[in-house]
Amino acid sequence: MKKRIAIDMDDVMADTHTKFAHLYLAGDMPRYNLDELKEKSFHELFDEDEYKALSQRVFEPGFFRDIPVMEGAQQVISDLMVTYDVYIATAAQEFPNSLREKWDWLQEHFPAITWHNYVFLGDKSILNTDFLIDDLPRNLRTFQGQGLLFDALHNREDSEFQRVKSWEEIAKVLL
Repeated sequence: MKKRIAIDMDDVMADTHTKFAHLYLAGDMPRYNLDELKEKSFHELFDEDEYKALSQRVFEPGFFRDIPVMEGAQQVISDLMVTYDVYIATAAQEFPNSLREKWDWLQEHFPAITWHNYVFLGDKSILNTDFLIDDLPRNLRTFQGQGLLFDALHNREDSEFQRVKSWEEIAKVLL
């Protein structure tokens, strides 16, 4: 029997940070450029009103549909599928359009992963896999298997879990 891996979508498979950065830059009067947005988290850069305004964009139709694929994700996940049972575990009910848009995104960018392996949920503590790759430490804290923290600007201060900085690094750890 193969070991099982659950993989988060946003900021792990899907480059959600870059999507937000481009939306911000297309706004009225951006105060930062793309390089600055890649160096610090939005919490560090934006005041409360700016952060709230950008965060609200997730409620817009189409937000989740065209997020760029994280570099290396497609190849490494394909390689992982040879050795592991791979599941996509993502929150999709919090935002009204995300369930369908995430489904469509997975069908387009990861067609080899069957819909049987999609897990749309709110609480990842219910997962029963050997590994969870996620960018949010709170999801790894309640997970029973081995958690791998996918590196992101918003989790730089966390040292509680094994950090993986790229899909290439995930391949080195798991393959």
